[in-house]
Amino acid sequence: MTETLPAPLSNPVSPAQQQHVVNIIRRAAKAEILPRFRQLDTNDVKSKSRPDDLVTAADTAAEAMITRALKIAFPTALVVGEEAVTDTPALQDQIADAPFAFIIDPIDGTWNFAHGIAVFGVIVAVTQFGRPVFGMIYDPVADDWAIAEDDGLATLETASSVSRPLKASMGKPLEALTGHIPLHLFAPDSQAKLAATLPGFARTHPLRSSAHEYRLIAQGYSDFLLTASLHPWDHAAGALICERAGAHVEMLDGGPYAAGRSTGHLLVAPDRTTWNKLKKVFDFLIEKAES
Repeated sequence: MTETLPAPLSNPVSPAQQQHVVNIIRRAAKAEILPRFRQLDTNDVKSKSRPDDLVTAADTAAEAMITRALKIAFPTALVVGEEAVTDTPALQDQIADAPFAFIIDPIDGTWNFAHGIAVFGVIVAVTQFGRPVFGMIYDPVADDWAIAEDDGLATLETASSVSRPLKASMGKPLEALTGHIPLHLFAPDSQAKLAATLPGFARTHPLRSSAHEYRLIAQGYSDFLLTASLHPWDHAAGALICERAGAHVEMLDGGPYAAGRSTGHLLVAPDRTTWNKLKKVFDFLIEKAES
């Protein structure tokens, strides 16, 4: 299925406003996330859809702070946070039709965070009718962020004002590729066949954090990502950042990624040629979905 998105409008977030968003995210991390890292009590951690799908007091407090600040700064914007959607699922359905939306993952990699592993991040994206036009992935521990808008380069920015462009890796033979495939997120009847493809790559290692998987791909340290979970707070920013870093981002069944889409498989690769090679390996996922 190929989806055509509306033509992009002018970016609703100016450079000065983008910096304001960065400041909001950094403040929330310093106020609500980092003070709780490795300091959580048992009552601060709860399960959601399954035992390893966690939410912590830091997630809810950070999302509340970020949401409040964004609504003040951008009163016309729809603000969709992961934890808000848990409470009000219909909120996610508004993304596809919203001319201006912020999508927030207050802590991506909550399982890592809850277990004291410093592989987590804050993700924020701006979309227009589901099309990502601005994305930021912040690492609170390193205090740096990958950032991009739809008509510019992706860069890695630091608190000391050092900026460097991000560049996806060069294409390689399949057996030399390093990627991220969260096997447990695929349909149970596809997992065995998908698992059988993994030895054909150099390494596949999900990090339990889309934030860091996308950052690695945008920096050229990992090569590809395949997922069957399309939660927009996990992918909207990363898909844009990787695309602006030169990667090829496309749904496995064809067409651009859209934050309003809830089914299908997203494949990110270093370039179109490598993407096509990977598609041939994973085409059985489309065939199974269509059968």
